[in-house]
Amino acid sequence: MINNKIKNLIEAENKALQLFNEIENKGLIRSKKTETELNKEIFDLAYDLFGIKKYWHKRIVRVGKNTLLPYRENPENLTIKEDDILFFDFGPVFEDWEADVGRTYVVGNNSKKHKLKQDVELAWKEARDYYFNHSNLTGAQFYDYISTLAPKYGWEWAGPIGGHLIGNFPHDTIQGEEIENYIHPDNLKLMNDPDVNGLNREWILEIHFIDRKDEIGGFYEQFLV
Repeated sequence: MINNKIKNLIEAENKALQLFNEIENKGLIRSKKTETELNKEIFDLAYDLFGIKKYWHKRIVRVGKNTLLPYRENPENLTIKEDDILFFDFGPVFEDWEADVGRTYVVGNNSKKHKLKQDVELAWKEARDYYFNHSNLTGAQFYDYISTLAPKYGWEWAGPIGGHLIGNFPHDTIQGEEIENYIHPDNLKLMNDPDVNGLNREWILEIHFIDRKDEIGGFYEQFLV
């Protein structure tokens, strides 16, 4: 049976996915637009659709060579080119429930970039299935597994983490920065262990593949359920 916490997280994620669909439907992703401009347009659209003002982490739009970089980096503001790859990483808050969704997009017809976009989604689904077929994984064990998916698909792994806890806002206050709150190579705690209050912990899974030579990256992230 799905508990109320999971229902609320799924509902928040579904709204975030609606936002992503509207971004595509309105044709916001196009060349000659900077990361900052697109980020602002998405923020305005989220407010128009859902009244969203709160994001529990910084809103990320990464284009071109910036797609090589993980979350904590703050690179230069790039412009989308005619034949480019980009990804979003957004953490909107819906009625005090967090969502965290990441998606990759390709402008143009470059087959390698389209393959990368497809592969991060396929790898995410493969990792999800692995998780639910292995009931006693530590964060480190799961991280070790998902990092092997990159060479399997012909890419390099780029994520310093493979995901994190998700829940009720404010995330940072509740979860903190402890390693056990992340799918991390040093996290020796079982992922299905309860939290300090005896409640189930819920996870976001993220996949980040790159090709350093071609300076391209792909990212896919959502609720592990």
